[in-house]
Amino acid sequence: MKVLNLQCQHGHGFEGWFSSEDDFQHQLSTGFLACPMCGDAQVAKLPSAPRLNLGASQPGHESRAHAPDSPGVAAGPTGQCAVPADNAASLVPQAVQAAWLHVVRRVMASTEDVGQRFAEEARKMHYGECEARGIRGHATPQQTEELLDEGIAVMPLPVPDGFKDTLQ
Repeated sequence: MKVLNLQCQHGHGFEGWFSSEDDFQHQLSTGFLACPMCGDAQVAKLPSAPRLNLGASQPGHESRAHAPDSPGVAAGPTGQCAVPADNAASLVPQAVQAAWLHVVRRVMASTEDVGQRFAEEARKMHYGECEARGIRGHATPQQTEELLDEGIAVMPLPVPDGFKDTLQ
């Protein structure tokens, strides 16, 4: 099994697992391989060092990445993404991507997909015709503007393709 560090032309980094180099090349050439963040099929292999497992670490020597005072993104006690304001500007792209994926996962888990009925359902909730709940779906730019004009708070949320379907 080959584990490769990959990156799309937009700078999104991700990992790919392949049975061989030929499998990677085949998936790349047929367009089957795409960025899970944006769907871009122009993917490049990044240089990486092999991982050598030479034994367990010695007790008391935790990795810096897992130390409680290490910079980056952490989940707070309620599960929100906790990034100190003074640290937000210094986040590396991988930390920003991880934070974004965390937010998308939470939204997907806590909302109902109403699809093309989004504008209709949002209006029903706003005017008290049905119980308020978290929803997500599709609205045209015109529908979005109309909802905002009516005082209905909506926000576009681009969802990576990998979150739209159940993974096997």
